[in-house]
Amino acid sequence: MSEKNEVRSIFTAQSPSEGDLSFDGGHGVTVEIDIDASPAEVWALVSDINLPARFSDEFQGAEWIDSEPGIGARFAGRNKNENMGEWEVVCTIVDYSPEEVFAWHASDVENPAAQWRFEIESGDHSTLLRFVMVLGPGPSGLTAVIEKMPDMESRLIRGRQKGQKENMSRTIEGIRDLAEATNN
Repeated sequence: MSEKNEVRSIFTAQSPSEGDLSFDGGHGVTVEIDIDASPAEVWALVSDINLPARFSDEFQGAEWIDSEPGIGARFAGRNKNENMGEWEVVCTIVDYSPEEVFAWHASDVENPAAQWRFEIESGDHSTLLRFVMVLGPGPSGLTAVIEKMPDMESRLIRGRQKGQKENMSRTIEGIRDLAEATNN
């Protein structure tokens, strides 16, 4: 595979600060990859709420609560993490533009536990897929652990970012592989 089809990633913060990380910094992860397929082919995969479960060791699957996907529609996602146990969370679609954006907030739509977003951009000979996650600002399993171990906050956040980066990278690599397989 060419170099352009490898995952690129970065840890992000909505409020960058010097030194230790804090939950209120809006820390997250962005991963992206070029895919040799059309935006429509990538969208068909990205908009399948269960597809990431094939590649993630945390996300286990989801079911639609509302019948039609679109802004305001909800789904229930199931997750499992050896450090945080098993949980289900209701997610609400906050941005939905076919072949461009599929974004949702976990838990409270106004004060989410996490913010998730797939972005699709058409290029000259490929499609760029970007997958973005921001922790918080609302309460989550991570905030519960931070409350128990406040002196470990920075390390816990960085560990969460690393775990999410691994799962998100596997997810977009899986989407790349599926989309490119249908193209060959």
